[in-house]
Amino acid sequence: MNSTAVYLHKQFAYIIFILLSWIATFTALAIALLGPMIPMVIFLIILVVVGFLFHGLTIKVTDDEVSWGFGPGVFGKTVKLSDIESVKPVTNSFRHGVGVRITHDGWVYAVHGFSAVELELKDGTSIRLGTNDQEKLLSSLESILKK
Repeated sequence: MNSTAVYLHKQFAYIIFILLSWIATFTALAIALLGPMIPMVIFLIILVVVGFLFHGLTIKVTDDEVSWGFGPGVFGKTVKLSDIESVKPVTNSFRHGVGVRITHDGWVYAVHGFSAVELELKDGTSIRLGTNDQEKLLSSLESILKK
């Protein structure tokens, strides 16, 4: 079902870009100084692919679902709003990290920063969506869930 977006926001992964660029710079320097060795070229290609896949996190809220995905829409998920028990603002710590991972707090999807919105699903699953737009995401979800 294609509903109009009530909320749509993409947070870019500056920290991931900086880290990957730093590593890529040394790899490119090694290739320039030592010549194009296959393992280094493959490693550089992997860095570019990882940068493309994780360049940002897009969160979309419609009238009936919330969805999110990294980069071009990979490693994400869609949850029906009818499956959400509650939402609340939370603050992630360093242990939550970036990317997608499971922690003792549930699933975490984040690219940068510590602000997040936690979705508590009716089946007991917790999902933390990292965002630099916590207030607007939270208010969008709360206004639709009240309907």
